[in-house]
Amino acid sequence: MDLVPALEEPLKQPLKSVLGPATAKVMAEHLGLHTVGDLLHHYPRRYEERGQLTQLAELPMDEHVTVVAQVADARLHTFASSKAPRGKGQRLEVTITDGSGRLQLVFFGHGVHKPHKELLPGTRALFAGKVSVFNRRLQLAHPAYELLRGDTDEAAETVDSWAGALIPMYPATAKLESWKIAKSVQTVLPSAQDAVDPLPPSLREGRGLATLPEALLKIHRPHTKADIEDARTRLKWDEAFVLQVALARRRHADAQLPAIPRRPSPDGLLTAFDAKLPFTLTQGQQKVSKEIFDDLAAEHPMHRLLQGEVGSGKTMVALRAMLAVVDAGGQAAMLAPTEVLAQQHHRSITEMMGELAEGGMLGGADKATKVVLLTGSMGTAARRQALLDLVTGEAGLVIGTHALIEDKVQFHDLGLVVVDEQHRFGVEQRDALRGKGKQPPHLLVMTATPIPRTVAMTVFGDLETSVLDQLPAGRSPIASHVVPAADKPHFLARAWERVREEVGNGHQAYVVCPRIGDEEDDPKKAGKKKSPEDEAEKRPPLAVVEVAEQLTRGPLQGLRVEILHGRMHPDDKDAVMRRFAAGETDVLVATTVIEVGVNVPNATVMVIMDADRFGVSQLHQLRGRVGRGSAAGLCLLVSEMPETSPARQRLNSVAATLDGFELSRIDLEQRREGDVLGQAQSGARTSLRMLTVIDDEETIAEAREEAAAVVAADPDLENLPGLRTALDALLDEEREQYLDKG
Repeated sequence: MDLVPALEEPLKQPLKSVLGPATAKVMAEHLGLHTVGDLLHHYPRRYEERGQLTQLAELPMDEHVTVVAQVADARLHTFASSKAPRGKGQRLEVTITDGSGRLQLVFFGHGVHKPHKELLPGTRALFAGKVSVFNRRLQLAHPAYELLRGDTDEAAETVDSWAGALIPMYPATAKLESWKIAKSVQTVLPSAQDAVDPLPPSLREGRGLATLPEALLKIHRPHTKADIEDARTRLKWDEAFVLQVALARRRHADAQLPAIPRRPSPDGLLTAFDAKLPFTLTQGQQKVSKEIFDDLAAEHPMHRLLQGEVGSGKTMVALRAMLAVVDAGGQAAMLAPTEVLAQQHHRSITEMMGELAEGGMLGGADKATKVVLLTGSMGTAARRQALLDLVTGEAGLVIGTHALIEDKVQFHDLGLVVVDEQHRFGVEQRDALRGKGKQPPHLLVMTATPIPRTVAMTVFGDLETSVLDQLPAGRSPIASHVVPAADKPHFLARAWERVREEVGNGHQAYVVCPRIGDEEDDPKKAGKKKSPEDEAEKRPPLAVVEVAEQLTRGPLQGLRVEILHGRMHPDDKDAVMRRFAAGETDVLVATTVIEVGVNVPNATVMVIMDADRFGVSQLHQLRGRVGRGSAAGLCLLVSEMPETSPARQRLNSVAATLDGFELSRIDLEQRREGDVLGQAQSGARTSLRMLTVIDDEETIAEAREEAAAVVAADPDLENLPGLRTALDALLDEEREQYLDKG
């Protein structure tokens, strides 16, 4: 039974019944606004102040001013114009004076009719607009104006209220200007009184927050800047709290699921593996391992996010968790985003385990298990054997791509799923794999993309988080430099010399390009408007195929150069990676297919072409592929962008720090967060209009605590109908699935 009060209805009214079909159609198509409630939550982006009254003699250039003046003169000019109907255009020039000076106003086209009728000589009015210069004279083009009629007191009052007003400026479209949106908001604003408050009264009163109707009124029609501040604080709380309640309910539901506790046996596979490790685990690895083992021993499924810098030893931590589960009689699956990565994980895990990975084979240790690989491109016989090993329980560990999810794949007793690089997997895929356990398996999600704490609390709020921030001993520092190819071409020549020097010293190099090069021109690039800053983007991004050819004929002539990209046949990709790993190739020219997990300790230098075309976090990921051995790493970021451009500043940030968390913060600040629930994943409109996950860390953290308490006391929110309504609005089906990561 729905407990939502009937009061909610006015906000659910379709806009077409309130504003008329034409305006409603534009709002729906261009702004995604369908109901009165949608429009009330379409907040102003900023506020213009009409400005305190300025004397004409003291007008500042390029600023918005408001003046009170009298019309001295008005003239309508007609001129030839190809754009105007009948080939004639009109321009109205009005001269105004306030006793201290004179100013010209100008109106064009359709905008001349109303002022031509109203701005007659002798008329007093308020004029507001931006001061510009034309023919060395100051002017206001198309100013807003308000005629001053009636007695002097009334006129004085109008002057005060009009001049000091805060004008809301809305996110608008070419089809619907901000002032038209403001007019529509004015029409629906009385309905704000019927808004159902999602915040529990105790929370709202305890924090001294405005009521929702009051906040909506203040955000759309503020009298003072304090009004705006009050409204923002309150509306941010709504967004943070409703989102955190959604996540808290998800965690609560997960905690109710049954799972088989998995405790490693005291002298089993894990003990044997630890005994053969040639190094000791870092303190960070030990701490995180303990958190994971505690979760595995519980009777409800683990849902943990393992964040670790590139090369911090996440795979080692995950492998030990997988071995613990095998010890306890279960099986563990590792899901990798690409075949290259699945094959590499399989190779490195079998190498690390040695005879412990040879279960059932001659020479295998007594505590050994079988480690199988399952990818889409495997031969039939190998695939059949892998499937058999899984269903019988012969194989304790399986590493694979999404091929693991297919219906045919059956497990004997799936106890743990490790997902590598969370953001590359869809919800359905994770759910399908979870469904293969007799009871829900434990879940460990690994990511090498450092995520600021607030994003972790929002995007991954249903997962407990562990962070590995210590690099294992033996990892070398990476020096990073920006190579300004356009300003200083000799720097690029020097970059290729450095590559030759590294190869001469027995090392290897990566060259990364944004494009493969055997495809048609990217249609997404076509037709895009270019700003002056995008000059360097007029040419297509550099491509692997072409760059490799130029390098072998030019600066890297005589070196063994190979290419690697995502459209190659999986066997060819694997062969290229094997040759590179074995040191048979000097330089690998690749796309970002090497971004994740490729581990060649002998590779010491990486040159990233058109580095400005990559995101900050992606550059950091790529850079982590070098300096993985004892020799120092070098990363050269090549760009043709001008020194003052934001793109170059971004590259300078990457070159200046190796701290992934710092870079992810910069990345987020520059991209802004968009929809932290993942607009791409949900296809729905952004859920965060007021909250910014970078600046509002405190609100998010407090909202998380409050949400956990509310859900613990009332999981179904039976006593909070307003909150339930807000939750339903946030979680359309797709979005709920995206949240349902577990």
